[in-house]
Amino acid sequence: MAIETLKKEGVSVQPVRIEGRLIASTFWGKAWCDHLESFSDFENRLPRGRTYVRSGSVCHLDIRRSQVHAKVQGKDLYTVGITIKELPAPEWERIKRQCTGKISSLLDLLQGRLSDGVMEVVTDRQHGLFPQPKEITMSCTCPDWAVMCKHVAAVLYGVGARLDEKPELLFLLRGVDYAELVAEHAVSAVAAAVKSGTGRRIAESEIGEIFGIQVEKARKKAPKKKPKKKPRKSSTPGARQRKKRS
Repeated sequence: MAIETLKKEGVSVQPVRIEGRLIASTFWGKAWCDHLESFSDFENRLPRGRTYVRSGSVCHLDIRRSQVHAKVQGKDLYTVGITIKELPAPEWERIKRQCTGKISSLLDLLQGRLSDGVMEVVTDRQHGLFPQPKEITMSCTCPDWAVMCKHVAAVLYGVGARLDEKPELLFLLRGVDYAELVAEHAVSAVAAAVKSGTGRRIAESEIGEIFGIQVEKARKKAPKKKPKKKPRKSSTPGARQRKKRS
């Protein structure tokens, strides 16, 4: 009902849907939820948040740069806003240095896929991309006086579920560009390949996978057929006789 109402209001609805009991199933999604549960100040509020997100109460969740906007169905439809401070530039530079050499393969690098090794660095609770409680500002239109109400808790768990689908949103939340992380690896990988002489050409099948295109082999052009010579017209017997007489 709430989703239909939001659609009528022109909202491009992005509900959080949880299948089964697990809120998150991937490495980065689980890490986000584990990080939330390390916040001792909010441990009494988190269980109700888990119940809400599992029941489908988070009707809309939109992650932007350093911002989360959401709609949660309770007794009424509440609006939740979460602001997360951007990661300081020196911290981002440190993370990029730590991630050097953590890409599992050249193909993963070119496709922008992040390896588990990289994720172990960026999801470190103390020195990674995850925000600390003091870096998070939360608000909800519900009458609950608590800083983290059950609706806010549900949205924070919803972020973990969304990271299952799009782990790059973690970088967006902290205001950094994960493409810079990939670019750092590209420079290192190319330099290492050139130095060791182990560089290789990318196969056609890999080019298609990397750039999302289908590479077709060039067809050999058939040789042009020479035009047939037209047969000469034979002269008539009378013409031949006149030719002899002349």
